[in-house]
Amino acid sequence: MERHPLLAFLNNSPSCYHAAAQVAAALEGAGYVRLREERPWTLACGGRYYLLREGSVIAFRVPRGAWRGFLLAAGHSDSPTFRVRQEVPSAGNCLRLGVEPYGGGIWRSWLDRPLTVAGRAVVRQGDSLVTRLVYVDRDLLVIPSVAIHMDREVNKGTALKPQTDLLPLFALGKEPGAFSRLIAQTLAVGEENILSTDLFLTPRAPATLVGAEEEFVAAPRLDDLQCVFACLTGFLAAEEGESLPVLAVFNHEEVGSATRQGADSTLLSDTLERIDAALGRGEEAHRAALAESFLVSADNAHAVHPAHPEYADAAEAPVLGGGVVLKYSANQRYTTDAVSAAVFGEVCRLAGVPVQRYGNRPDLPGGSTLGNISISHLSVPSVDVGLPQLAMHSAYELACLRDTDALSRAMAVYFSRSLRRTEAGITL
Repeated sequence: MERHPLLAFLNNSPSCYHAAAQVAAALEGAGYVRLREERPWTLACGGRYYLLREGSVIAFRVPRGAWRGFLLAAGHSDSPTFRVRQEVPSAGNCLRLGVEPYGGGIWRSWLDRPLTVAGRAVVRQGDSLVTRLVYVDRDLLVIPSVAIHMDREVNKGTALKPQTDLLPLFALGKEPGAFSRLIAQTLAVGEENILSTDLFLTPRAPATLVGAEEEFVAAPRLDDLQCVFACLTGFLAAEEGESLPVLAVFNHEEVGSATRQGADSTLLSDTLERIDAALGRGEEAHRAALAESFLVSADNAHAVHPAHPEYADAAEAPVLGGGVVLKYSANQRYTTDAVSAAVFGEVCRLAGVPVQRYGNRPDLPGGSTLGNISISHLSVPSVDVGLPQLAMHSAYELACLRDTDALSRAMAVYFSRSLRRTEAGITL
Protein backbone atom coordinates (compact mmCIF):
# COMPACT_ATOMS: atom_id res chain seq x y z
CA MET A 1 0.00 0.00 0.00
CA GLU A 2 1.25 3.50 -0.83
CA ARG A 3 2.15 5.45 2.27
CA HIS A 4 -0.62 7.85 3.24
CA PRO A 5 0.36 11.57 3.40
CA LEU A 6 -1.00 11.69 6.96
CA LEU A 7 2.09 9.75 8.07
CA ALA A 8 4.50 12.37 6.73
CA PHE A 9 2.44 15.14 8.30
CA LEU A 10 2.61 13.42 11.71
CA ASN A 11 6.30 12.59 11.44
CA ASN A 12 7.18 16.15 10.46
CA SER A 13 5.19 17.63 13.37
CA PRO A 14 7.15 16.66 16.51
CA SER A 15 5.92 19.76 18.36
CA CYS A 16 3.02 22.20 18.12
CA TYR A 17 5.35 24.71 16.46
CA HIS A 18 6.40 22.19 13.82
CA ALA A 19 2.74 21.28 13.20
CA ALA A 20 1.88 24.95 12.64
CA ALA A 21 4.86 25.24 10.28
CA GLN A 22 3.63 22.17 8.35
CA VAL A 23 0.19 23.73 7.94
CA ALA A 24 1.77 27.01 6.82
CA ALA A 25 3.98 25.23 4.28
CA ALA A 26 0.99 23.41 2.79
CA LEU A 27 -0.92 26.69 2.56
CA GLU A 28 1.97 28.48 0.88
CA GLY A 29 2.27 25.60 -1.58
CA ALA A 30 -1.37 26.26 -2.50
CA GLY A 31 -0.78 29.98 -3.05
CA TYR A 32 -1.67 31.40 0.36
CA VAL A 33 0.13 34.57 1.41
CA ARG A 34 1.16 35.22 4.99
CA LEU A 35 -0.36 38.27 6.68
CA ARG A 36 1.47 40.14 9.43
CA GLU A 37 -0.72 41.07 12.38
CA GLU A 38 1.31 44.21 13.11
CA ARG A 39 0.68 45.65 9.63
CA PRO A 40 -2.48 46.89 7.88
CA TRP A 41 -4.19 44.25 5.76
CA THR A 42 -4.95 44.72 2.08
CA LEU A 43 -7.17 41.89 0.87
CA ALA A 44 -8.31 41.14 -2.67
CA CYS A 45 -11.31 39.24 -4.01
CA GLY A 46 -10.08 35.74 -4.76
CA GLY A 47 -7.09 36.23 -2.43
CA ARG A 48 -5.71 33.47 -0.21
CA TYR A 49 -4.20 34.37 3.16
CA TYR A 50 -2.99 33.00 6.47
CA LEU A 51 -1.44 34.21 9.71
CA LEU A 52 0.74 32.57 12.35
CA ARG A 53 0.76 33.26 16.06
CA GLU A 54 2.85 31.17 18.48
CA GLY A 55 1.93 27.71 17.18
CA SER A 56 -1.55 28.73 15.99
CA VAL A 57 -2.60 29.24 12.36
CA ILE A 58 -5.64 30.88 10.79
CA ALA A 59 -6.15 30.63 7.02
CA PHE A 60 -8.92 31.98 4.81
CA ARG A 61 -9.71 32.77 1.22
CA VAL A 62 -11.87 35.60 -0.07
CA PRO A 63 -14.56 34.66 -2.61
CA ARG A 64 -14.43 36.40 -5.96
CA GLY A 65 -18.06 37.43 -5.81
CA ALA A 66 -20.52 38.51 -3.12
CA TRP A 67 -20.45 36.27 -0.06
CA ARG A 68 -22.52 35.65 3.01
CA GLY A 69 -21.10 34.31 6.28
CA PHE A 70 -17.98 32.54 7.48
CA LEU A 71 -17.61 28.77 7.33
CA LEU A 72 -15.14 27.96 10.09
CA ALA A 73 -13.35 24.84 11.26
CA ALA A 74 -10.99 24.53 14.23
CA GLY A 75 -8.54 21.91 15.46
CA HIS A 76 -5.49 22.09 17.73
CA SER A 77 -1.76 21.72 17.20
CA ASP A 78 -0.66 20.62 20.68
CA SER A 79 -0.71 17.23 22.43
CA PRO A 80 0.06 16.01 25.96
CA THR A 81 3.81 15.88 26.58
CA PHE A 82 6.48 17.19 28.96
CA ARG A 83 8.03 20.62 28.86
CA VAL A 84 11.80 20.52 29.35
CA ARG A 85 13.31 22.46 32.26
CA GLN A 86 16.93 22.39 33.45
CA GLU A 87 19.41 19.53 33.72
CA VAL A 88 19.26 17.56 36.97
CA PRO A 89 22.39 15.79 38.30
CA SER A 90 21.13 12.42 39.57
CA ALA A 91 22.25 9.27 41.36
CA GLY A 92 24.48 6.81 39.55
CA ASN A 93 26.59 9.54 37.91
CA CYS A 94 23.63 10.29 35.63
CA LEU A 95 22.44 13.58 34.20
CA ARG A 96 18.70 13.85 33.65
CA LEU A 97 16.46 16.60 32.30
CA GLY A 98 13.93 18.22 34.57
CA VAL A 99 10.47 18.15 32.98
CA GLU A 100 6.96 19.35 33.76
CA PRO A 101 3.84 17.54 32.48
CA TYR A 102 1.97 19.44 29.78
CA GLY A 103 -1.71 18.47 29.60
CA GLY A 104 -3.22 15.25 30.86
CA GLY A 105 -1.24 12.36 29.42
CA ILE A 106 -0.99 8.64 30.10
CA TRP A 107 2.46 9.15 31.54
CA ARG A 108 3.35 5.49 31.98
CA SER A 109 3.23 5.12 28.19
CA TRP A 110 6.31 7.39 27.96
CA LEU A 111 8.56 4.98 29.87
CA ASP A 112 11.26 2.81 28.29
CA ARG A 113 11.00 4.21 24.77
CA PRO A 114 13.41 6.39 22.76
CA LEU A 115 12.60 10.08 23.09
CA THR A 116 14.05 13.36 21.91
CA VAL A 117 13.21 17.06 22.18
CA ALA A 118 11.43 19.45 19.80
CA GLY A 119 10.08 22.95 19.98
CA ARG A 120 11.55 26.38 19.40
CA ALA A 121 14.36 28.66 20.50
CA VAL A 122 14.77 32.42 20.40
CA VAL A 123 18.20 33.24 18.99
CA ARG A 124 20.08 36.51 18.82
CA GLN A 125 20.87 37.22 15.18
CA GLY A 126 22.58 40.57 14.78
CA ASP A 127 20.21 43.16 16.21
CA SER A 128 17.19 40.86 15.95
CA LEU A 129 15.66 38.16 18.13
CA VAL A 130 14.73 35.34 15.76
CA THR A 131 12.56 32.29 16.52
CA ARG A 132 13.97 29.00 15.22
CA LEU A 133 12.41 25.55 15.18
CA VAL A 134 14.33 22.92 17.14
CA TYR A 135 14.33 19.17 16.58
CA VAL A 136 17.16 16.91 17.73
CA ASP A 137 16.76 14.24 15.07
CA ARG A 138 18.12 11.21 16.91
CA ASP A 139 17.32 8.88 19.78
CA LEU A 140 18.43 11.08 22.65
CA LEU A 141 16.56 10.31 25.87
CA VAL A 142 14.77 7.57 27.78
CA ILE A 143 12.72 7.46 30.99
CA PRO A 144 13.71 4.13 32.60
CA SER A 145 11.24 2.14 34.67
CA VAL A 146 12.04 0.79 38.10
CA ALA A 147 12.66 -2.97 37.84
CA ILE A 148 9.91 -5.27 39.04
CA HIS A 149 12.37 -6.76 41.56
CA MET A 150 12.41 -3.37 43.32
CA ASP A 151 8.72 -2.57 42.89
CA ARG A 152 6.67 -5.74 43.20
CA GLU A 153 3.43 -3.73 42.96
CA VAL A 154 4.30 -2.20 39.58
CA ASN A 155 1.69 -4.22 37.68
CA LYS A 156 -1.00 -3.10 40.11
CA GLY A 157 -0.71 0.50 39.00
CA THR A 158 2.09 2.17 40.91
CA ALA A 159 1.65 5.95 40.84
CA LEU A 160 4.36 7.89 39.06
CA LYS A 161 5.69 11.15 40.52
CA PRO A 162 6.65 13.68 37.83
CA GLN A 163 9.45 15.20 39.91
CA THR A 164 11.21 11.86 40.42
CA ASP A 165 9.92 9.06 38.17
CA LEU A 166 9.43 10.88 34.87
CA LEU A 167 12.72 12.68 34.34
CA PRO A 168 14.42 11.44 31.15
CA LEU A 169 17.99 10.15 31.28
CA PHE A 170 20.23 12.33 29.12
CA ALA A 171 23.89 11.53 29.79
CA LEU A 172 26.41 9.68 31.92
CA GLY A 173 29.25 11.47 33.66
CA LYS A 174 28.35 14.90 32.27
CA GLU A 175 28.23 18.22 34.07
CA PRO A 176 25.21 20.54 33.69
CA GLY A 177 25.48 22.54 30.49
CA ALA A 178 25.81 19.61 28.10
CA PHE A 179 22.18 19.87 26.99
CA SER A 180 22.43 23.57 26.21
CA ARG A 181 25.54 22.89 24.15
CA LEU A 182 23.69 20.18 22.23
CA ILE A 183 20.84 22.56 21.35
CA ALA A 184 23.35 25.17 20.19
CA GLN A 185 25.06 22.56 17.99
CA THR A 186 21.70 21.50 16.56
CA LEU A 187 20.94 25.09 15.58
CA ALA A 188 24.54 25.77 14.47
CA VAL A 189 24.73 28.90 16.63
CA GLY A 190 26.87 29.95 19.54
CA GLU A 191 25.48 28.88 22.89
CA GLU A 192 25.57 32.50 24.07
CA ASN A 193 23.17 33.44 21.26
CA ILE A 194 20.36 31.17 22.49
CA LEU A 195 18.29 33.45 24.70
CA SER A 196 15.34 31.18 25.60
CA THR A 197 13.59 27.98 24.57
CA ASP A 198 10.22 26.23 24.56
CA LEU A 199 11.27 22.57 24.28
CA PHE A 200 9.15 19.46 24.76
CA LEU A 201 9.71 15.71 24.84
CA THR A 202 8.58 13.84 21.76
CA PRO A 203 8.56 10.08 21.03
CA ARG A 204 10.94 8.86 18.36
CA ALA A 205 8.69 6.05 17.13
CA PRO A 206 7.35 7.17 13.74
CA ALA A 207 3.78 7.06 12.54
CA THR A 208 3.10 3.79 10.78
CA LEU A 209 0.33 1.62 9.37
CA VAL A 210 -0.52 -1.59 11.23
CA GLY A 211 -3.17 -4.28 11.00
CA ALA A 212 -3.86 -7.23 8.70
CA GLU A 213 -4.54 -4.85 5.80
CA GLU A 214 -2.71 -1.82 7.20
CA GLU A 215 -6.07 -0.38 8.13
CA PHE A 216 -4.86 1.27 11.35
CA VAL A 217 -2.56 4.22 11.84
CA ALA A 218 -0.41 4.12 14.98
CA ALA A 219 1.40 7.33 15.88
CA PRO A 220 2.15 9.99 18.45
CA ARG A 221 -0.10 13.07 18.45
CA LEU A 222 -3.09 11.65 16.54
CA ASP A 223 -5.13 13.78 18.93
CA ASP A 224 -5.52 16.23 17.29
CA LEU A 225 -3.22 16.25 14.27
CA GLN A 226 -5.36 13.65 12.51
CA CYS A 227 -8.27 16.12 12.49
CA VAL A 228 -5.97 19.03 11.63
CA PHE A 229 -4.66 17.12 8.60
CA ALA A 230 -8.16 16.14 7.47
CA CYS A 231 -9.52 19.67 7.85
CA LEU A 232 -6.50 21.15 6.05
CA THR A 233 -6.86 18.65 3.21
CA GLY A 234 -10.56 19.42 2.84
CA PHE A 235 -9.91 23.17 3.04
CA LEU A 236 -7.37 23.04 0.23
CA ALA A 237 -9.54 20.79 -1.94
CA ALA A 238 -12.76 22.81 -1.58
CA GLU A 239 -14.34 24.68 -4.45
CA GLU A 240 -15.42 28.30 -4.11
CA GLY A 241 -18.85 28.83 -2.59
CA GLU A 242 -20.86 31.80 -1.39
CA SER A 243 -19.32 31.85 2.08
CA LEU A 244 -15.82 32.75 3.23
CA PRO A 245 -13.98 29.59 4.44
CA VAL A 246 -11.72 29.85 7.50
CA LEU A 247 -9.41 27.17 8.91
CA ALA A 248 -8.13 27.68 12.48
CA VAL A 249 -5.49 25.56 14.19
CA PHE A 250 -5.08 26.59 17.83
CA ASN A 251 -2.25 25.96 20.25
CA HIS A 252 -2.68 25.22 23.99
CA GLU A 253 -5.97 23.29 23.84
CA GLU A 254 -4.51 20.60 26.09
CA VAL A 255 -3.90 23.14 28.88
CA GLY A 256 -7.17 25.04 28.71
CA SER A 257 -6.74 27.36 25.70
CA ALA A 258 -6.48 30.47 27.92
CA THR A 259 -3.52 32.07 26.12
CA ARG A 260 -3.22 34.81 23.51
CA GLN A 261 -2.94 32.15 20.80
CA GLY A 262 -5.50 29.73 22.24
CA ALA A 263 -9.17 29.25 21.39
CA ASP A 264 -10.06 31.16 24.57
CA SER A 265 -8.58 34.36 23.14
CA THR A 266 -9.80 36.98 20.68
CA LEU A 267 -7.52 35.67 17.91
CA LEU A 268 -10.33 34.23 15.78
CA SER A 269 -12.86 37.00 16.38
CA ASP A 270 -10.21 39.68 15.77
CA THR A 271 -9.25 37.99 12.50
CA LEU A 272 -12.83 37.91 11.22
CA GLU A 273 -13.32 41.57 12.14
CA ARG A 274 -10.14 42.51 10.30
CA ILE A 275 -11.24 40.58 7.22
CA ASP A 276 -14.49 42.54 6.97
CA ALA A 277 -12.75 45.83 7.73
CA ALA A 278 -10.08 45.23 5.07
CA LEU A 279 -12.81 44.47 2.52
CA GLY A 280 -14.67 47.68 3.33
CA ARG A 281 -17.57 45.98 5.09
CA GLY A 282 -18.88 47.80 8.13
CA GLU A 283 -19.90 46.52 11.56
CA GLU A 284 -23.50 45.87 10.52
CA ALA A 285 -22.36 43.75 7.58
CA HIS A 286 -19.98 41.90 9.92
CA ARG A 287 -22.78 41.11 12.38
CA ALA A 288 -24.99 39.92 9.54
CA ALA A 289 -22.19 37.69 8.28
CA LEU A 290 -21.80 36.11 11.72
CA ALA A 291 -25.54 35.33 11.72
CA GLU A 292 -24.97 33.16 8.65
CA SER A 293 -21.78 31.54 9.89
CA PHE A 294 -21.00 28.10 11.28
CA LEU A 295 -18.14 26.46 13.23
CA VAL A 296 -16.94 22.86 13.03
CA SER A 297 -14.88 22.01 16.12
CA ALA A 298 -12.78 18.99 15.12
CA ASP A 299 -11.12 16.97 17.89
CA ASN A 300 -10.84 13.21 18.13
CA ALA A 301 -13.37 11.00 19.92
CA HIS A 302 -13.09 7.79 21.95
CA ALA A 303 -13.76 4.60 20.00
CA VAL A 304 -15.13 1.51 21.71
CA HIS A 305 -12.19 -0.23 23.34
CA PRO A 306 -12.05 -3.91 22.33
CA ALA A 307 -11.06 -4.97 25.86
CA HIS A 308 -13.36 -2.59 27.75
CA PRO A 309 -16.62 -1.93 25.92
CA GLU A 310 -18.21 -1.20 29.31
CA TYR A 311 -16.55 2.24 29.36
CA ALA A 312 -18.70 3.34 26.42
CA ASP A 313 -22.37 4.15 26.30
CA ALA A 314 -23.74 1.20 24.34
CA ALA A 315 -26.10 3.39 22.30
CA GLU A 316 -23.53 6.07 21.46
CA ALA A 317 -20.27 4.22 20.96
CA PRO A 318 -18.36 4.92 17.72
CA VAL A 319 -16.11 2.28 16.21
CA LEU A 320 -12.83 2.47 14.33
CA GLY A 321 -13.48 2.71 10.61
CA GLY A 322 -17.06 3.87 11.13
CA GLY A 323 -16.53 7.39 9.82
CA VAL A 324 -16.96 10.87 11.24
CA VAL A 325 -18.20 11.18 14.81
CA LEU A 326 -20.77 13.74 15.99
CA LYS A 327 -20.10 14.46 19.67
CA TYR A 328 -22.89 15.26 22.13
CA SER A 329 -22.93 16.49 25.73
CA ALA A 330 -25.96 17.63 27.72
CA ASN A 331 -23.81 20.03 29.77
CA GLN A 332 -22.39 21.56 26.55
CA ARG A 333 -18.85 20.30 26.87
CA TYR A 334 -19.57 19.60 23.21
CA THR A 335 -21.63 22.18 21.32
CA THR A 336 -23.60 19.86 19.04
CA ASP A 337 -27.36 20.46 19.12
CA ALA A 338 -30.25 19.42 16.87
CA VAL A 339 -29.65 22.21 14.36
CA SER A 340 -25.87 21.94 14.09
CA ALA A 341 -26.04 18.13 13.96
CA ALA A 342 -28.56 18.33 11.11
CA VAL A 343 -26.37 20.80 9.20
CA PHE A 344 -23.20 18.75 9.45
CA GLY A 345 -25.08 15.50 8.94
CA GLU A 346 -26.30 16.93 5.66
CA VAL A 347 -22.71 17.84 4.75
CA CYS A 348 -21.65 14.25 5.37
CA ARG A 349 -24.57 12.95 3.31
CA LEU A 350 -23.55 15.14 0.39
CA ALA A 351 -19.97 13.89 0.76
CA GLY A 352 -21.04 10.24 0.94
CA VAL A 353 -19.43 9.89 4.37
CA PRO A 354 -20.75 7.69 7.22
CA VAL A 355 -21.62 9.40 10.50
CA GLN A 356 -21.48 8.04 14.04
CA ARG A 357 -22.77 9.43 17.32
CA TYR A 358 -20.73 9.78 20.51
CA GLY A 359 -21.70 10.71 24.03
CA ASN A 360 -19.75 10.00 27.20
CA ARG A 361 -21.21 7.39 29.50
CA PRO A 362 -23.28 9.60 31.84
CA ASP A 363 -21.27 8.62 34.93
CA LEU A 364 -17.91 9.08 33.14
CA PRO A 365 -17.81 12.72 32.05
CA GLY A 366 -15.21 13.59 29.44
CA GLY A 367 -13.26 16.72 28.66
CA SER A 368 -14.34 19.77 26.72
CA THR A 369 -12.91 20.89 23.40
CA LEU A 370 -12.52 23.91 21.14
CA GLY A 371 -16.16 24.50 20.23
CA ASN A 372 -17.62 25.76 23.48
CA ILE A 373 -14.47 27.82 24.16
CA SER A 374 -14.47 29.47 20.73
CA ILE A 375 -18.14 30.41 20.69
CA SER A 376 -17.77 32.20 24.03
CA HIS A 377 -15.97 34.84 21.91
CA LEU A 378 -17.78 34.27 18.63
CA SER A 379 -21.53 33.72 18.76
CA VAL A 380 -22.13 31.29 15.88
CA PRO A 381 -23.74 27.84 15.68
CA SER A 382 -21.23 25.07 16.29
CA VAL A 383 -20.92 21.31 15.99
CA ASP A 384 -18.31 19.12 17.66
CA VAL A 385 -16.96 16.33 15.49
CA GLY A 386 -13.99 14.00 15.62
CA LEU A 387 -12.45 10.77 14.44
CA PRO A 388 -12.65 7.59 16.56
CA GLN A 389 -9.40 6.55 18.20
CA LEU A 390 -7.97 4.36 20.96
CA ALA A 391 -5.32 5.16 23.59
CA MET A 392 -6.11 8.86 23.57
CA HIS A 393 -3.39 10.90 25.33
CA SER A 394 -0.94 8.01 25.22
CA ALA A 395 2.56 8.59 23.87
CA TYR A 396 1.48 6.37 20.96
CA GLU A 397 -2.16 6.37 19.84
CA LEU A 398 -4.25 4.30 17.42
CA ALA A 399 -6.91 5.18 14.85
CA CYS A 400 -8.30 3.94 11.53
CA LEU A 401 -6.75 5.38 8.39
CA ARG A 402 -9.90 5.53 6.27
CA ASP A 403 -11.67 7.71 8.83
CA THR A 404 -9.11 10.43 8.00
CA ASP A 405 -10.23 10.40 4.38
CA ALA A 406 -13.89 10.48 5.43
CA LEU A 407 -13.41 13.71 7.35
CA SER A 408 -11.30 15.18 4.51
CA ARG A 409 -14.15 14.56 2.04
CA ALA A 410 -16.72 16.00 4.43
CA MET A 411 -14.65 19.14 5.01
CA ALA A 412 -14.13 19.64 1.27
CA VAL A 413 -17.91 19.68 0.83
CA TYR A 414 -18.39 21.86 3.92
CA PHE A 415 -15.93 24.53 2.79
CA SER A 416 -17.51 24.55 -0.70
CA ARG A 417 -21.03 25.32 0.51
CA SER A 418 -22.90 28.36 1.78
CA LEU A 419 -25.09 28.42 4.85
CA ARG A 420 -28.22 30.51 4.36
CA ARG A 421 -30.88 31.36 6.90
CA THR A 422 -34.40 31.88 5.58
CA GLU A 423 -37.84 32.01 7.12
CA ALA A 424 -38.26 28.38 6.06
CA GLY A 425 -35.06 27.24 7.80
CA ILE A 426 -31.42 26.66 6.82
CA THR A 427 -30.13 25.70 3.40
CA LEU A 428 -26.66 24.58 2.31
